[in-house]
Formats: sequence, structure tokens, C-alpha cells
Amino acid sequence: METPQSLLFSILLFLSITSKLSLATEVYNVVQLGAKLDGRTDSTKPFLDAWNAACRSTGSPMIYVPPGTYLLNRVLFSGSNCKNTATTLKIDATLLAPSDYRILGNKKNWIMFKQVNGVSIIGGTLDAQGDTLWACKSNRHNCPEGARTLEFENSKHVVIQGLTSINSQKFNVVISGCQNVNIQGVKITSPGNSPNTDGIHVTSSIGVTITGAVIRTGDDCISISPRTSNLWIENIICGPGHGISIGSLGMNLIEAGVQNVTAQSITFTGTENGFRIKTWAKPSNGFVKGVRFQQATMINVHNPIIIDQNYCSHSKGCPHQASGVQITDVSYKNIKGTSATKVAVKFDCSRAKPCSGIVMENVNLSYQNQAAQSSCISAGGSAHGVIQPSSCLV
Repeated sequence: METPQSLLFSILLFLSITSKLSLATEVYNVVQLGAKLDGRTDSTKPFLDAWNAACRSTGSPMIYVPPGTYLLNRVLFSGSNCKNTATTLKIDATLLAPSDYRILGNKKNWIMFKQVNGVSIIGGTLDAQGDTLWACKSNRHNCPEGARTLEFENSKHVVIQGLTSINSQKFNVVISGCQNVNIQGVKITSPGNSPNTDGIHVTSSIGVTITGAVIRTGDDCISISPRTSNLWIENIICGPGHGISIGSLGMNLIEAGVQNVTAQSITFTGTENGFRIKTWAKPSNGFVKGVRFQQATMINVHNPIIIDQNYCSHSKGCPHQASGVQITDVSYKNIKGTSATKVAVKFDCSRAKPCSGIVMENVNLSYQNQAAQSSCISAGGSAHGVIQPSSCLV
């Protein structure tokens, strides 16, 4: 159920978008510019023509994609020369990536917006047809990395509303180096065994809001990387997937931190993790602080609450080392449900820089209708209210 704050935000965003659509000064219909809705003819050029025309406008242009299926190759929408700060892309259709994964597989992304200001994407389905790449990765070792479906880079004042992303080769939605981004009502779907298909990935960004999303994928529902602050996540349905993860952090010695993150009103179903903070077991000046995990329901989650500061993928340069990432001021409040493993709360913190200021309040997690367990290493903090399993914080 939406909180009053998120409901007000939804109403204001709806009114803003409705105003944008009704006040569009020019409308550029991609079909009128030559796009084919048969799902077989490459329509990349008409989409770029529509974008370039909209960029030349000094008003509030709209790019309209009528119902149908449009095949798009890799496309870059650059805002470096745009004359307006209010372009709307209204999609009543499915955008289809090439079926041959090799066409996009070695490119960083499929649909890229770079250096844009005031862009809104409303509706639409993005189908990256990633199943053949997943099959390659499960059977062979010489497969391409895969492309991210939708990425915004070095942009500001962005709205993504009502978008559906399916079958992504890799990450579904990436927000990188951005300011003031609102993501609302998106649906992301990939099989639980699809590799590296994070739902929404936020990195090096300030002021991102994610609300009302349904994310079912093969990796993190939402992942958060260094240099991210003032992130608000609310009313999310997650599962299958790896939960909501801050990290991994501390890969580099000199690294910006993550701070002021709130994730609330989340339902996790059958996920690998619930709320996770993950750092590499190696020296770093990174940090995590000011994090609020609250009002969550866990349904058969393997690691409902976890801090793992001993991550070392394939022992890459970090065996027998301790994480340098300092984790402070992290709270867990009003969290209930069931764990799929006996240890429902695990704080495995750095022996070099122990976690401090962890607060648990009204946490009630069980395992197979019995008491679950908690585990703490180098973790300090306090517990209040009903705490099950019993707190191990010191």
C-alpha cells in the first residue's frame, strides 16, 4: 500500500506528465518518418530523425511511437545539442532488439540517452531478446558480455514511467552519473536463472527515486554502486532475483561512498537476498552511511538481512585481506517474514573497520515455523522492540 508521501508524489508526477503530453508544441510520429511496425525492418534511422528534430525544437516536443513492433539496432540519443529541456518519448508499442545476440553483445548498451536534460519516457515495452545469449553463457565460454537494455548517462531531470523491460541481455535499466531521476511503475521481467540481468542499476547518481516497480529477474532487483546518494526506493515487488543490494563496493583503493539511501515498503519473494550490503575484502577508503531499510516483508528469502564484507570473486587479489569500506548508521525497522535458511540475519563485517551504528527495531523473521538465528562478526549497534531472531549486535 502506498504511503501518503509516495501517493502525493505519484499524483504530482501524473499531473506533470499529463501536462507535458497535452502541451506538446510539436509531435514527431516515427511512422510518418519512415519507421516500420512489422518488427523486421530496421527502424533505427527514423527514430534518430525524430530525436534530432525534437532536439532542434525550442518548445516541448513529443516523439510518438504508435502501436506495433519496431526493430531497433543500437541507438544513441545524444542531448549535447538539444535546444529544449522538455522532450517526451511516448511509446505505445514494443521496441525489439536484433534476434542475433552478437549484433549487440559486444556493445555496452542497446538504447542509450547521453547528456540529456528533461527527457520523459512514457510507456512502452523493450524486448532485448536475450534468451539466446543466456543459452550461450550457460553452455560456452566465448560468449559476448551482453548489452544493457536502457541506459541514461550524465543526464538530469529524467522521468521513466510505465515502461516494461523483458529479456534483457544484461542489466535492464542503468542510471549512471545522473541527477534528479524519477522511475515509476516500471515492470522488469527475466527468468530467475538469466545471468547479470539486474533490474535497475544506480551508480554515481544523486537524487534518484524508484517507486511502484515490479522486478522479477536473475540478479539484483535494484543494485547500488559507489558515488550514489539521496536514493529513495519505495513500493517494490522483488522476486525472483538477488534482492536490493548496495555493492559490491571497495573494488578500488580510492572510491567514493554510498550515503542517504532509503528502501521501504518492499516485498521479497523467493529471492537470494533481501537487504544486502556487499564489499570486497581488500583495502579501500569507501564507505556506506545513512541507510534506512524499513517496512519490508520477506517470503522464503535465503538471506533476508545480510552484510557481507568478505566478498572476493574468484579470489581476485583479495584472499586473506580485510575490507576497508566503513559501514555506519544503517537501520532495519519493521521487517517481518520467513527465511529459507536458519541464519536470517548475518552481519559479517570487516575486522579492519567493524560496522558501527547498526540499529534493529521490530524485526521478526522465522525459519520453517521455528526460531531463526543471527550471526555477527565485528558488528556493533543496538536493538529495540520485538527482535526475532535475537540480536547479536554488541
